[in-house]
Amino acid sequence: MSFNKVILLGNLTRDPEQKELASGMKVASFGLAVNDKWTDKNGEKREEVCFLDVDVWGRQGEVIMQYFTKGKPILAEGKLKFRSWEDDQGNKRSKHSLMMDRFSFVGGRDPAQEIDTDDDIPF
Repeated sequence: MSFNKVILLGNLTRDPEQKELASGMKVASFGLAVNDKWTDKNGEKREEVCFLDVDVWGRQGEVIMQYFTKGKPILAEGKLKFRSWEDDQGNKRSKHSLMMDRFSFVGGRDPAQEIDTDDDIPF
């Protein structure tokens, strides 16, 4: 028996891009950076960043395209997928990516978007 499920909290590293497959299904893709911070045994603060490519299908992908941009935080849930290929020089390459099943918005609204520039600000 196996189980492939991850939940990640991170920030988009680039604006989402959307493609339409020959079948008509749409897929949105973006990069995700997930930070891990800790203090080592010598008391020094350390940080490591994990970068993943994320694919999200259908309606959820459309929502990602509408509401997310580079730098925005997201809680992403899905399964890891291992991809391997050979580059143009014949070197074997590989990476893990996330096939996103669900997501949640993180944080509040951007205050700058709530300001009505037509009104006089009373200060």
